[in-house]
Amino acid sequence: MIKLNAKELRTTPVDPEAARSVKRNPITIILDNVLDTYNIGSIFRLADAVAAEKVILCGETLTPPNSRIKKASINTWNWLDWEYSPSANEAIKQIKRQAPSTTIIAVEQDSRSKPFAQVTYEFPIALVVGHESNGVSKEVLDVADIIVELPMWGINKSLNVMVSLGIVLYEVTKHLKNT
Repeated sequence: MIKLNAKELRTTPVDPEAARSVKRNPITIILDNVLDTYNIGSIFRLADAVAAEKVILCGETLTPPNSRIKKASINTWNWLDWEYSPSANEAIKQIKRQAPSTTIIAVEQDSRSKPFAQVTYEFPIALVVGHESNGVSKEVLDVADIIVELPMWGINKSLNVMVSLGIVLYEVTKHLKNT
């Protein structure tokens, strides 16, 4: 296992050719008005960790270059494919035009939600996470193919958006062998 200190983590040189050669998994991550730059940067790190194909930043979500996103992402935004869309709904429409078989999965608490660990994930997929207080927008929930949520057994009834996405992403990766 490689162990890097904080400075090494933030200054790891990346060969653009090596970054392009990474086999990407058929996963797109859509941020629906995620506002916290720590969450945005951390989601770039998650996307890199699971070798996702793309991150789409939507609505009021800030975009790189941004010093706080850079710091939280430890520069992963530099070698990941990402784009901006005016809304998550528009991003989903674009995905469906380009790859109609993509399953749109919203990570949100909703009366239509299924427990995330009880879903069979079929690829390609797009995972949508939402605003830290308001969640995934109603318009997106209405067009999602599946809505998943994490069980909450304590007093608090929600988790940080980046934490929730990380848990679901690693569940999703268990199904990659089926692609």
